[in-house]
Amino acid sequence: MWVRAPLLLLLLFACAAPAPAADLTIAAAANLKHALDELVPAFVGEQPAVRVRVSYGASGSLHAKLLQRAPYDLFLSADTLYPRRLAETGLALDDGPFVYATGRLALWLPAGSPLDARDGLEILLDPRVKRVALANPRHAPYGAAAMAALEAADLRERVAAKLVFGDSVGQAAQCPQAGAARGGLIALSLARSPPLAAGHHYVLPATLHPPLEQGGVILRWARDPAAARAFREFLRGDRATAILARYGYDR
Repeated sequence: MWVRAPLLLLLLFACAAPAPAADLTIAAAANLKHALDELVPAFVGEQPAVRVRVSYGASGSLHAKLLQRAPYDLFLSADTLYPRRLAETGLALDDGPFVYATGRLALWLPAGSPLDARDGLEILLDPRVKRVALANPRHAPYGAAAMAALEAADLRERVAAKLVFGDSVGQAAQCPQAGAARGGLIALSLARSPPLAAGHHYVLPATLHPPLEQGGVILRWARDPAAARAFREFLRGDRATAILARYGYDR
């Protein structure tokens, strides 16, 4: 009897704590990091049988990996172009791309800066600003938006020598923290989140750059399309919308 008791307890524990029924892997734009840190647990609270794993990067870099059939189920881009391209090349499920949020671009300065971010982009001309960080516009939508904003403000050429680029907007946000720049043009979602929230930011007028409409797509090779669709629908719901709004995203 005593020999069998531990085995019986192990069997009961195994029955009481089943393994997740589905693994959902998401390739997500770097600007979503802090929002997804909150969104994923909220989703799992509603779908406890699903285990979610997220990898972050520049949207263009993730798109290149997905063209090579990288093993992700869902792609959340910082724009709608890359998801649409995947759909056009037959790499998305039949329900195609979807829009889940619209982001905003912010000028961010570290705490203690002698400059005031509320003065807007013109402060980049200040000689005390030696370096300004932004995402690489070749494959990061927030980088492209930053360059468009500088162009619209007639500053692109005037501050070109000050610009330093991160591979993604997440990396660009790390440059001022590391002392490699005196400020950055980054996603509002990152400017509002720790540790950058300790600094100061100014939300750029949306008219200075093309809309940062963010879209996603479920990949054709998704291992569990039902789990991917459930996360997509969660992103469209009121709870996710409220969470995204706290990070500066509009619907």
